[in-house]
Amino acid sequence: MPVIHWFRRDLRVTDNTALSAACKDSGEVVTVYIASEWSRLHRWTGASRQEFLCGCLDSLAKKIEIIGGRLIIRRGRAAEELEKLMVETKAGALYFNRDPDPFGRQVEQQVEQIAEKNGVKIRRFKDVAIHEQEEILTATGGAYRVFTAYSRAWMKAEKLLAQGPVCKLSTPAGIKSLPLPVLADWNLHSTAKIPEQGERAARKRLAEFLRGPVLAYGAKRDNPAGCTTSRLSIDLRHGTISIREIYEQCVRLSKEVTAVERESIRKFINELIWREFYMQILWHYPEVLDVEFNPKHRSLKWREPGEDFQRWCQGETGFPIVDAGMRQLNATGFMHNRLRMITAMFLTKDLHIDWRHGERYFMERLVDGEIASNNGGWQWSAGTGADAAPYFRIQNPWAQAARFDPEAAYIKEWVPELREIDAAKLLRPPQAGMRIAKNYPTPMVDHARERDVTLKMFASLASASHG
Repeated sequence: MPVIHWFRRDLRVTDNTALSAACKDSGEVVTVYIASEWSRLHRWTGASRQEFLCGCLDSLAKKIEIIGGRLIIRRGRAAEELEKLMVETKAGALYFNRDPDPFGRQVEQQVEQIAEKNGVKIRRFKDVAIHEQEEILTATGGAYRVFTAYSRAWMKAEKLLAQGPVCKLSTPAGIKSLPLPVLADWNLHSTAKIPEQGERAARKRLAEFLRGPVLAYGAKRDNPAGCTTSRLSIDLRHGTISIREIYEQCVRLSKEVTAVERESIRKFINELIWREFYMQILWHYPEVLDVEFNPKHRSLKWREPGEDFQRWCQGETGFPIVDAGMRQLNATGFMHNRLRMITAMFLTKDLHIDWRHGERYFMERLVDGEIASNNGGWQWSAGTGADAAPYFRIQNPWAQAARFDPEAAYIKEWVPELREIDAAKLLRPPQAGMRIAKNYPTPMVDHARERDVTLKMFASLASASHG
C-alpha cells in the first residue's frame, strides 16, 4: 500500500523528517506539492517569494527524479486535493512535517478530518524547528516571554541529530500531475534579483558562510555592506536546508577554531534561537498577528499611513540609511537584519505609523518572509512585542549609519544618486531645508522632534494606566 508525503515548507530530500519516515515505512511514496490558488490580494506573500518557491520546486522535482521518484503537482485547497489523491492512489497513510504558523495548523486540521473520513493514517513530524513550542517551557509550564531565559533552556535541551539524504524513492505510475508552477500561474511578475534556488544552492550558501563570515560574525554581523551574514533565512523558510544541519555544522566548527571565533559562532546560533523564540510566541499567542503583544500598548494612537508611508516604501525619505534598506528590499527581496530594525523603527517612531502596515509590506516583499520572525521583529522595533526594545530606545538613523556604515558603502550601493557625495555628508543630517544632493529629497522629518513625539505617545499610556 503506497503512502503520501505532502511537501510544504520542507523542499529537500536531505534530513527531511517526514519524507525519511515515509520511505522507511513504505516501498512506494507519492510525493506531492499542492500549489495554492493564491491571488494578488493575499496578505502573506508576494511575487519574489513565489518566484523563489517555483525555482525550489523545480530543483526538488529534479532531485526526486534522480533517486527514482516523481514529484506530483496539484493546485487548489490542500484538504480537497489531498483527498482526491488519497482516493486515486489508495494510500494507507499521509506523512507531513508540522507547520508552526496558525494558518498552516488550520489547514492541517482540515486535512486530518479528511484523512480520518477516508481511513488514511496521519503521520506528523517535527522538522521546521529544533525545538517546538511545547518543548521549551517555564517551570510552571507556560511559554517564555523573555528571550534570555528561553535561550538558556533551549541550549540545555536534548537535540535530535540530522539524518542523511533519501537515496531511493519509488512513486507509483499513472498518477496525474500538473506542470511545475510558474509565476504566470498566479498572474505575477517579479522584478527582484533573487538568489539561486534549491537544496544544492542552500548547502553552497552554508558552506560559504562557514568558510569565513561566521568566524567574524560577532564583530561584523551588524555591518550591512559586504557578505557579513549567512543569507540562510530564505532556505530555512522554504526548507531547502534543515535547521538541524545548520546547527550541527556550527557546533562541529566551533570545536576547531579560536575562542574569539567560537564566540562569533555562538552569536550566530543565538539568531537561530531567536527564530524559534518568535515561533513559540506566535504559537502560544497567535493574536500577535493582529494586536500588540503587550496589552498596555493596544490603545496607541498611530498616524494614518498616507503619502509618508509611500515614501518609506519607495526609499524616498531623505534619510540615506533608511532609503538604502528599503531599496535593497524592493530590488532583491532581502534586507540586512540591522536595516530591518532601522527601517522598522523609523516607520513606527519617526513617522508614527502603525507597525502592521510595515509588517505587511515586508511580507509582500521578502523572499524569506518567516511570519513569526517578521512579526516578532516589527513588534520588537515598535516597542510592543515580547522582550521588545524599551519604548524609549529609539534608534537615530544618522547615528546608526555612522556606526554601521561609516564609509557609506552600503548607502552608495543602493542609493545611486548619492555615490559621488562625500561619505561624511551622508552620516549626519543636512542643515534645515538643505539637500544632500540635487536629485535627493530633504529629510522628511526632524528625528529629534519626532523622538519626543514618540516618548509622549508611550508616556500617555503609562499615565492613563496609573490613572
